Amino acid sequence: MVKKLTPMSQDFNQWYTDIIQEAQLADYSPVKGTMVIRPYGYALWENIQSYLDKRFKETGHENAYFPLFIPKSFIQKEAEHVEGFSPELATVTHAGGKELEEPLIVRPTSETIINHMFAKWIKSHRDLPMLINQWANVVRWEMRTRLFLRTSEFLWQEGHTAHQTKEEATEEALRMLDIYEEFTQNVAAVKVIKGTKSEIEKFAGAKVTYSIEAMMLDKKALQAGTSHELGQNFSKAFEIQYSDENNQLAHPYQTSWGVSTRLIGMIIMAHGDDKGLKLPPEIAPTQVVIIPIIPKNSNPSEILDAVNNIKALLEGLRVKIDDRSEVSPGFKFNEWELKGVPVRIEIGPKDLDKNSVIVARRDKADSKVETHIDELNLTINNLLKEIQENMFNESSNFLNNNTSHAEDMDQLIKKLNESEGFVSCYWSENKDDELKIKELTKATIRCYPLDNNDAKQSINKENEQGKFAIFSKSY
Repeated sequence: MVKKLTPMSQDFNQWYTDIIQEAQLADYSPVKGTMVIRPYGYALWENIQSYLDKRFKETGHENAYFPLFIPKSFIQKEAEHVEGFSPELATVTHAGGKELEEPLIVRPTSETIINHMFAKWIKSHRDLPMLINQWANVVRWEMRTRLFLRTSEFLWQEGHTAHQTKEEATEEALRMLDIYEEFTQNVAAVKVIKGTKSEIEKFAGAKVTYSIEAMMLDKKALQAGTSHELGQNFSKAFEIQYSDENNQLAHPYQTSWGVSTRLIGMIIMAHGDDKGLKLPPEIAPTQVVIIPIIPKNSNPSEILDAVNNIKALLEGLRVKIDDRSEVSPGFKFNEWELKGVPVRIEIGPKDLDKNSVIVARRDKADSKVETHIDELNLTINNLLKEIQENMFNESSNFLNNNTSHAEDMDQLIKKLNESEGFVSCYWSENKDDELKIKELTKATIRCYPLDNNDAKQSINKENEQGKFAIFSKSY
């Protein structure tokens, strides 16, 4: 029997954990803080990989692989970088039964090892731009973990590039941010806000960090992806130099950018309901499930032949037939709703007599309609497009409807404490003021949105102009 999920309204965090385990996306590993990604969850990750890998290659990037182990001295070369990551580092001190001469860090990110190699590979302006991407796992020793969102080991991609000019690096960082936005909105059907991070929220070692911020159904923010301008911080620390067109030595400007299996958590928390997952058709491992209804005294082979013919009609789509005989149709309906399959097709003897099927969509309740088999291919393809669009519109409306504006500090604090969601304001960058808001409300600046360049009187500094900012509690 499909387990009843904890209602979202009762305990959002438990609802989230229930879905992951009951829909067989992932499970807990014997090593605290790590997870086992099950085939259904990994199929989601493969679809994420497939889309993004294609887009990276279309924009000139090549995949490579760098070691899991990084000499500790590498991590210490960039001051901000080591300070930012020190609390999360996993260190290997012994191997092969002996103490190592130099401890090794299990990679938390690969800027240092990649830049060590860039120093060997980049000698001339003809070697630039260098555009590298890596699909890998990383380890960050997190104290509080949650499946997909924050685990001690997780899967991701990390892009690392080197350019002749700051302008080229800026263009690259924003191009990759646009690709992340394109994926989250067009494929994952989640509305995001693109923006720059505040100084205290930016990546350790970056000059500028850009992010995409999404709103989950509990109205908290989730940072879904980041792209960083590193300036010359790492190229100077790792002595990467090239000779320019005038035969002068110069340090390249660099970027790094990444998304992780956290995107799976985003999809769950942005779309699900008390029945389970709701997967956008573009990313769903199974887009259509066909369930034969075979009552006693009926002809099973006749119905199963029709089911196989329907699958053949839907060529090009990801279709699964659930012809298990040991469980009831009702059990199957509940299970595939839990797994978030966008479209369900039911067919029994009465439907067969009419040359029709029953079609139900996961994104809307009570949506069963009768459809003639001759029209099924066109109907299902159009329906999948409609579901994809509807899910994005719902996400977009939800974000807009749960964003408010604060005109002064008291109002900002009150809104953040008394209601969930995003709160915008005009803010003058100030570390102490930002930490004060975090202490009073547990909220942080999610980003300064890129699509709003207005400057108005800030709410935290008298007689100072402020940038448009978004505050929220977050994951």
